Amino acid sequence: MIQLGRLLIAFGVLLLVVGALVLLIGRLGLPLGHLPGDVEVHRKRFTFYAPIATCLLLSVLISLLLWLAGLLRR
Repeated sequence: MIQLGRLLIAFGVLLLVVGALVLLIGRLGLPLGHLPGDVEVHRKRFTFYAPIATCLLLSVLISLLLWLAGLLRR
């Protein structure tokens, strides 16, 4: 049970950090979500939004961070 508690605390801290980053990005005015390659379709009663370029960029950044973390752990 103690390990589950620690895991839940770690996830909570991770959510706080991600939330703070999202707020910071919003205040800096970075165009995440509005990059070239993000698809946005508007119809009468329908809107479709697929942030393809944003997802690819975030995936590359997260992969680099995890790769660097792996190098530092050795």
